Amino acid sequence: MFDDKASATAQGAALHRAAHQLLDHPSIFSDPLALRIIGREAEMALRGGESRHILPGAAGLRAFLAIRSRFTEDCLAEAMARGIGQYVLLGAGLDTFAYRSAFDPARLRIFEVDHPATQEWKRGRLRDAGIAVPGSVFFAPVDFERETLGEGLVRAGFDLATPAFFAWLGVVPYLTREAVMVTLRFVAEQTGVFSEIVFDYPEPADAMSPVQRRAMQILGARTSAVGEPFRTAFKPHEIRDALFALGFSRIVDMDATALNARYCGGRNDAFALRGNAHIVHTRT
Repeated sequence: MFDDKASATAQGAALHRAAHQLLDHPSIFSDPLALRIIGREAEMALRGGESRHILPGAAGLRAFLAIRSRFTEDCLAEAMARGIGQYVLLGAGLDTFAYRSAFDPARLRIFEVDHPATQEWKRGRLRDAGIAVPGSVFFAPVDFERETLGEGLVRAGFDLATPAFFAWLGVVPYLTREAVMVTLRFVAEQTGVFSEIVFDYPEPADAMSPVQRRAMQILGARTSAVGEPFRTAFKPHEIRDALFALGFSRIVDMDATALNARYCGGRNDAFALRGNAHIVHTRT
């Protein structure tokens, strides 16, 4: 992305989450703020059928983004029962969890990490939509060319000794492998009793069908055009080996088949994952 501009892919993901509220019934992921956070003009385009995010060809990506968010928040709820006291959204984008969920602020502190330009843009969206920011939410703008994730989090009030749950959605494909491992290592090395993370990753092109490969090429061309090219993909065994090497001890890697079985069984529509992206939940 460009240093002085908000992430275009963050807006795109939010548009898919908003479209899910309008088009897919029953919804997999309920977000009553999804339409408000994208802005009035974008909302009207969705409702009026003028957005590409409601086209039939967008259904597979929309399903992935909705299921990804649902899976993450399901895992977070389980983690809170295990004693997690901090929730960190890495590349928070226009995520609305902190503003719509009935969590106990005395039990969960939320840290939103993002590039400074993207975070300022989001805070403007919150103000424009009249969405209040709870006192348990802490913004951590981090420019990774000038400081580390740890430095940015500590500056925002993050407690390195308290168990934390990290959500890292829609970020890995845009980073180098080295940058991916730096972040995973940071999570693994937290000094609290334990830490957890949910993240997604794509498989490389040689693992895709011709149809999947073409769809990824189209999506990749679109993200490259806005300055956010795809850089990294992994094979499942590469992720598993890397996580074990970093000290993670429980790894759940969900592919499209597993996620469809968990969330889409019994539906009468075509809402389902079609690609070869994975969502991982792992903890130390």
